[in-house]
Amino acid sequence: MFNYPDVKIIRSLILGELERGQRQFQGLCFITRLPKNEMIPSESMAKLRQKNPRTVRVAEEQRGPEHLYMDVAVNYSRASHLSAHIHSVCAEAMDAVYTRQSDVKYWIEKGIEPSIFEVLAVAEDVPHCRLSQDRWKGCICHYSLCIEWYPCFLKYCRTKDSAGKTSSYKCGIKSCQKCSHFDFYVPQKQLCLWDEDI
Repeated sequence: MFNYPDVKIIRSLILGELERGQRQFQGLCFITRLPKNEMIPSESMAKLRQKNPRTVRVAEEQRGPEHLYMDVAVNYSRASHLSAHIHSVCAEAMDAVYTRQSDVKYWIEKGIEPSIFEVLAVAEDVPHCRLSQDRWKGCICHYSLCIEWYPCFLKYCRTKDSAGKTSSYKCGIKSCQKCSHFDFYVPQKQLCLWDEDI
């Protein structure tokens, strides 16, 4: 089983509107390549003890928003070849797991089986869901999500020894905030009713 380490999985559970014919909740999963400098390694976090763990944190740095067009569907039943975590994280979103062609190309070059992915061939005239009048026709859905706090850098402090020589050591974690805007195809507007509120 291939378990590529540079995989970022973002899952969202959206409460449904039962009076509008929706399920109790709807799951979405967005899988992208994780840039090397976006998060600090979990091994580094484990070594740093957090003071006041119950404190509500505010991000020290706000990273610019990213706009992602998710134009590839991921086969949930075979996705464990990409990451063993997809099955557990995306279990409520089996029919709504998306990624991008640029990331697929990278993973295929690294040895991932191409049959896991299906490019969503969408006609150019397919409307955005917020502009569509027919609830049962396909459209381009928009979903925005902000991660308010996550560890993005290690902090280094300086110290001097008895001889006056300066050295640095890991002394904490810097936190960041990041917002992502996703566009993706849904087979019917009914699966994207929140887009009407934008």
